[in-house]
Amino acid sequence: MSATLTDTPRTGRTPGPRLLRGLNWLVVRQHRAALLSLLAVMVLGSIWLVYQRGEMTQALEAAGWPEKQPAQPTYSSTGLSLTLTALSGLPVILAVFLGAPLVAGDQEHGTAQLITTQSVSRRRWLTAKLAWCYGAVIVSSAVLSAFFTWWWKPYRSVFPSLWPDGQIFDNTGPVLPALCLFLTAAGITIGMLLRRVVVAMAVTFVFAGFVEVLWGELRVYLAPSRTLTYPLDADMPAQLNESHELDRWIGSADGHLYGWGLCSKTTEAASNACIKEHGIVNNVYEYLGFDQMPSMQWTGAGILLAAAAVLTAFALWRVSRSPL
Repeated sequence: MSATLTDTPRTGRTPGPRLLRGLNWLVVRQHRAALLSLLAVMVLGSIWLVYQRGEMTQALEAAGWPEKQPAQPTYSSTGLSLTLTALSGLPVILAVFLGAPLVAGDQEHGTAQLITTQSVSRRRWLTAKLAWCYGAVIVSSAVLSAFFTWWWKPYRSVFPSLWPDGQIFDNTGPVLPALCLFLTAAGITIGMLLRRVVVAMAVTFVFAGFVEVLWGELRVYLAPSRTLTYPLDADMPAQLNESHELDRWIGSADGHLYGWGLCSKTTEAASNACIKEHGIVNNVYEYLGFDQMPSMQWTGAGILLAAAAVLTAFALWRVSRSPL
């Protein structure tokens, strides 16, 4: 007597409807540990951010803030440092431990060949994996970014990092989800090309470090700089509060600019003589304003998302052209 598999179990009871079926069920089942880990990171990370914000609020209120600006933070800086480090490392962690093994693991163990020799095409299989991976990455990182933005924005004056710094700029607004998605897509592409999990993880780690350095250099070019001229002996204008200095000069009445240290002489008399000799009357300040931060973040996020789309298109094209 031969046995056949049917949809109805031997108990005679009709199984309930599944939320996921077919390929989606297979992908979620295969990567359930990674998806549950991301869910845990999102939930626990959100709770941690809410707790840390409450700690800061209580400490600052006890110190009389905002009427009294504390000379030093009265809250514990350990939690804040840990938070900034964890958020800054999240894109690299996702790229190395989620992106790199996603396809390379199936290639190395032969799972990809097994699945794609059935009724599922290679492109459909990869599309399902990418959809679940990208969705989990975007949702988890967007939630963490939203909570951190909610914490940072009203208390930014007491944070140790300024808004153009990577620990703030890259972890608030749309930048964190975009950076996580791009590096994850890069990890997937690297893993697909190298076909070995450990090698792909190592190369992805190096690539992610290079991207972080390059991104730090490009960040200040995401918006056009502004220039403000004000009298040499005047105080810095209030509109430069929270601005990010790019460069500064001293200038003559006819508009000629000199380096800031031109007249930094050893004596006041020598400095005054230098100023008089060159006819210097103005300070010239080149900067990025805090009000430019949202447009800079959306511009940067758009660049990262476009790069992620290119990598995804390449992966789908390659999987349809060559066997896994």
